[in-house]
Amino acid sequence: MENSRPHVILSAAISVDGKIATKTNDSKLSSKEDIKRLHKLRSSVDAILVGKNTISRDNPMLTVRHTKGQNPTRIILDSEGSISKTSKILQSSHQVPTIIATSKKITNANLAKLQKFPIEIITVGKNSVNLKLLLKKLSEKNIKTILVEGGGTVNWEFVKHDFFDEMIITLSPFLIGGDDSISYLRGTGFSKISNSPNLRLKSVKRLKNHLVLHYEKL
Repeated sequence: MENSRPHVILSAAISVDGKIATKTNDSKLSSKEDIKRLHKLRSSVDAILVGKNTISRDNPMLTVRHTKGQNPTRIILDSEGSISKTSKILQSSHQVPTIIATSKKITNANLAKLQKFPIEIITVGKNSVNLKLLLKKLSEKNIKTILVEGGGTVNWEFVKHDFFDEMIITLSPFLIGGDDSISYLRGTGFSKISNSPNLRLKSVKRLKNHLVLHYEKL
C-alpha cells in the first residue's frame, strides 16, 4: 500500500456473468445475510465512497443499519457538484460526516447549493476528480480505510490506477446479460491479461446460494 493513500477495499455484489445491475438499474443482488455482512464491514472502515451515478440511481444512505457500529464518513465523487439537494446523502449530512469531492468544473450555483449543507467540499482536478490527489488529502485527514461501493465507472478508475488493496465480491445466483446492463468494471478495460492486477484469493464464504470471494492484491 502506498503511504500517500488509505487502504482501499472494493466491494460489490455481482451476478454470475459479472453484472452489478440490469439495464433498468435493478441492482438487488444481495441476500439478507449478505447485507448484514456488508453493514458489518461498513462499520469497520473509516469511510465509504461512491460516485454521483450511484447516488442518482439508488439514492442510498450509506450508513450502518443492520448491525451495531458507527457510521463511516461518506465520500461522494461528483465533479460538477450536481447531487440533488433532496438526496438522502445531503438531507442526512447533519447526522453523518459527508465529503463531496468535486473538480474545478463545478458551477457557482452548484457550489452555493452544497455550501448550504454541513458537508466538506474537496476540489481536486480540473475537469474530473483527481483520485490520486483526493486519496492523498483523505489520508492527511487520518482516513486510513475506505470501502468503495461504486458503480462500474468508479470501480474501473480504482482498478485502472491500481488504487486498491482488497476486493470483496459477492457472487449472486443470477444471470443478467445484455449489452446495456451495468458491468462490475466499465471503462476501456485492459487490452492484455498481463496488464491486470495480480490477485490472491484470501477466503471463500458461502451464504446459502451466495459466495463471498475475498481477494487481496499482490
